[in-house]
Amino acid sequence: MTYFGFLARFIGVPLLMLIALTLWDRRKGRQLPADLRQRPAGTVLLTLVIAAVVWTTPWDNYLVANGVWYYDPALVTGVTLGWVPIEEYTFFVVQTLLTGLWLIWLGKRLRSVALPIPPRPSLRRTVTLAAAGIWLACVVPWLAGWAPGTYLGLEVGWLGLPIILQLAVGADVLWHRRRLVAAALLPPWLYLSAADYLAIRSGIWAIDPAQTMGILLGGVLPIEEVIFFLLTNVLIVFGMVLMMGMERAALHGLVRKSTGQ
Repeated sequence: MTYFGFLARFIGVPLLMLIALTLWDRRKGRQLPADLRQRPAGTVLLTLVIAAVVWTTPWDNYLVANGVWYYDPALVTGVTLGWVPIEEYTFFVVQTLLTGLWLIWLGKRLRSVALPIPPRPSLRRTVTLAAAGIWLACVVPWLAGWAPGTYLGLEVGWLGLPIILQLAVGADVLWHRRRLVAAALLPPWLYLSAADYLAIRSGIWAIDPAQTMGILLGGVLPIEEVIFFLLTNVLIVFGMVLMMGMERAALHGLVRKSTGQ
């Protein structure tokens, strides 16, 4: 199975199903509830696709250039941008679309929440500080030169930064919509981790054992890969919920406060 074959089977099929369900909802006139229509869902999803490609590209190139993960040249087209095959860039896009459309589909079916959402600055501070502590605990061992902590330090260090920002801006909003957040996050995380297991077992890509902690799920899947799909799907779900559901006035107030205006 080639890399594009993997994408077609494990991402393309469910993605086409979600596109069909989205078109069906549109035909039936089913809309997101008012509390999730602060910004157009399509615009938000497109913004996150662009952000995913821009933010992940330098990180992924660094990983491949330094041998943290690598791929079988016989199973890719050979077209690369930097050190990374074109298939990997495609993965950035289709994963974001998959999780984003799943969230939109769910959002049309879960109970809406009351607006305005009461601000809880103490919750934002507490959760942000906790996330920052986890970030430091993962990054410091890698910076200190502990080789098995390389992949974990790199993924938490790079992908954790925007998550900390999301929590600082809207942890209370995310908690208020926790049912949607959990329902949108768990299935894509578990599904993509399982698909990753199959891809590694098939030899499409591999992770350097010397740069991971050696914890393998099912004897194949490094725990860092599970964490990777948790982090990336958290970024997508948090981003969708905050951009679609955070009231403009509240967001404007946070921005003004953070800039001292």
